[in-house]
Amino acid sequence: MSFSPAALQEKIDQKTKPPGSLGQLETLALQIGTLQESLSPQLRQPHVLVFAADHGIAATGLVNPYPQAVTAQMVQNFLAGGAAINAFTRLHQLGLTVVNMGVNAPKEQFEALSPARQDQQQNFPALLQYPVGNGTANYATAPAIQTTELAACFLAGQEIIAALHASGCNAVGLGEMGIGNSSSAALVLAALTGRPVAECVGMGTGASGDFLVQKTKTLEAAFAFHQLDQKAHQPEEILTCIGGFEIAAMTAAYLAAAEKKMLIVVDGFISTAAFMLAEKMAQSKGESLLPATVFSHQGEEKGHQWMLAHLGAKPLLQLGLRLGEGTGSALAFPLLQSALAFCNEMASFASAGVSKA
Repeated sequence: MSFSPAALQEKIDQKTKPPGSLGQLETLALQIGTLQESLSPQLRQPHVLVFAADHGIAATGLVNPYPQAVTAQMVQNFLAGGAAINAFTRLHQLGLTVVNMGVNAPKEQFEALSPARQDQQQNFPALLQYPVGNGTANYATAPAIQTTELAACFLAGQEIIAALHASGCNAVGLGEMGIGNSSSAALVLAALTGRPVAECVGMGTGASGDFLVQKTKTLEAAFAFHQLDQKAHQPEEILTCIGGFEIAAMTAAYLAAAEKKMLIVVDGFISTAAFMLAEKMAQSKGESLLPATVFSHQGEEKGHQWMLAHLGAKPLLQLGLRLGEGTGSALAFPLLQSALAFCNEMASFASAGVSKA
């Protein structure tokens, strides 16, 4: 039996409820069913990927109140099961994988936690090691990423999604960890939209007052140094200038997931920056990732609000989040599962013997 969106909409409309009364859940059911070309769409083995890497500019302390060492410390916290994303993925029974794309620490220190992660009862995350380097170069004075490094990041993102898809997963949320990466996200936003850097920069992990002024001036100088005002249609060039290894890998992962018709659940400010780059790359081929994408939430960063408006996105949640890690994606999955539950399990007027209006 061939699939049609109209047939799925008819199925949704025949459920025992006034038409449209489940609001955005009905839109989600139609979107996911259309993506999967199924009248009975399912989320199979939903998973959150957390890409981690360090940024050279963070070593200067000019844009980040937290020291660069926090990236490695938080990766260890993820692997030990102690972060917010661990709590949420445990609660909602989501898979979780941490990807080391280039944290400024010996990769062996993360592998030492491996035995504990095998305890499936406590849902310790898997670890994938793809370190491109010990963090990017300082983009205040040089390109952040070399061309060969960008290629390695893209390959990693593609391979990770391919393996996840092969394992049976058809829905993925992408999160990140990297001290200083909100600065890269702000520059991505300014480069792609033409919005002034000062309007794109936010508090990140806690910048305020004089420090926020310093952060803004530093990023305005970097924007001018790399002539990002001339690169709105060059996403790969933007990445080499001011990107992060984790942001580059996420960009490729979004493209790979859409190609495999996996449902993409975008997290916050940094995750959306990577998505914007991926969408720009897709548009250059006459394609779009938006039909495969759900935006989990609108974060507290004003830049994230500009991003969502630019994309015409309708986020599911508005909770004032500004943590990252994929936490917004993890919180959105129960809503997605609820959308499919009503679609697949709710009675129709005919089957329940309920009169229609």
